[in-house]
Amino acid sequence: MAIQRMDNVGIVVEDLDAAVAFFVELGMELEGRAEVSGLVADQCTGLDGVHCDIAMVRTPDGHSRLELAKYRSPEAISTGPRNQPHNILGTHRVMFAVDDIEDTVARLRTHGAELVGELARYEESYRLCYVRGPEGIIVGLAEQLG
Repeated sequence: MAIQRMDNVGIVVEDLDAAVAFFVELGMELEGRAEVSGLVADQCTGLDGVHCDIAMVRTPDGHSRLELAKYRSPEAISTGPRNQPHNILGTHRVMFAVDDIEDTVARLRTHGAELVGELARYEESYRLCYVRGPEGIIVGLAEQLG
């Protein structure tokens, strides 16, 4: 048996509205919001008393989703500074293909995004950069050239 698809990537945030606004500005579409709690949530997470608000955002093509979650209980745990370097162990970025990388960076800056490094060019294929968004999330942007 093989997997059918990747359904979504989950990201825990403190400010759900700010995270939704950032990803909507990027071009994702808000699919919906919900509250999650109860036995199934406890069983899946291995936590007791789970109660969180979630928002599901999807790419315009409908193939990729992010599940943004704000925990009411148990309280979310911080593992360190939110401006950690790119080479930290664990998940470090989500990458998106964009039409106009400079315009995208400018729009995301209105939501607090900052370049991690600088805009780079990979041969004659792509313009690339990483931006740090809300909650310190690193988002990769790639504009295909030609």
